[in-house]
Amino acid sequence: MPTRQLGTSTVSAIGLGAMPLSIEGRPDTDRAVRTIHAALDAGVTLIDTADAYCRDPGETGHNERLIASALASWSGDASTVLVATKGGHLRPGDGSWTIDSSPAHLKSACDASLKALGVEAIGLYQLHRPDDAVDYAESVGALKELKDAGKVLQVGISNANLAQIDIAREVLGADGLASVQNQFSPAYRSSEVELQRCHELGIAFLPWSPLGGISKAADLGSHHAPFAEIASERGVSPQVVALAWELAKSPVVIPIPGSSRPESILDSVSALQFELSEQELARLEQA
Repeated sequence: MPTRQLGTSTVSAIGLGAMPLSIEGRPDTDRAVRTIHAALDAGVTLIDTADAYCRDPGETGHNERLIASALASWSGDASTVLVATKGGHLRPGDGSWTIDSSPAHLKSACDASLKALGVEAIGLYQLHRPDDAVDYAESVGALKELKDAGKVLQVGISNANLAQIDIAREVLGADGLASVQNQFSPAYRSSEVELQRCHELGIAFLPWSPLGGISKAADLGSHHAPFAEIASERGVSPQVVALAWELAKSPVVIPIPGSSRPESILDSVSALQFELSEQELARLEQA
């Protein structure tokens, strides 16, 4: 399994985004656990979750508890797996998403995540989303306090812009920001500037929803079509081409494709053995 650096941790170059296992349309528990086990058996050592990945009222932490259960029943060494969770988002249970990135909430949410995951310290704790009602430095400062208290081993941020990356580095110290997790895919490239900043600084960049829109590329006739065309030419899925393209952009990129079936995460992992030519990469960059 090829690896990449995430702060002080060495992890698989592709992680598992576990959100689809707990939100609307989620699979039953048996298939969810089989999906996690398939990822782990394939060598995945990074699982991304959040306390807000749930569906129904009163389910906060559903995804975290599911991951903890899957790790406990896995035949391998769970200590080799970095579980990254997040705080600052909430799901009232009506299908909506709300935000509370206040220091008080983040500290309470971290304690709840520690319990849900069944760990003494969270490997990577991420600020889920900026809160317009809270000074960003205060939100990041709360995560620093959690790290100083030993409840968090590494700190990351999510859905952040360039200014917020700079603020986080100022609060945490030049080497204190382990990762930035932003939406990035063939269909959503507006985080290219944040990706490049992470490349320059040596900070892990975790694209969430890295396959967003690619499944419909062949039908859209849009600028995403080259991904489907190359996939057809090379005998792989468009998803593999998308992940290989993202991996080729920088050694700091660690995609976390969401999966709800064992087959889908295994297809994603196969992208690590797929290499695009310079000509193919140029076609995709110009798409």
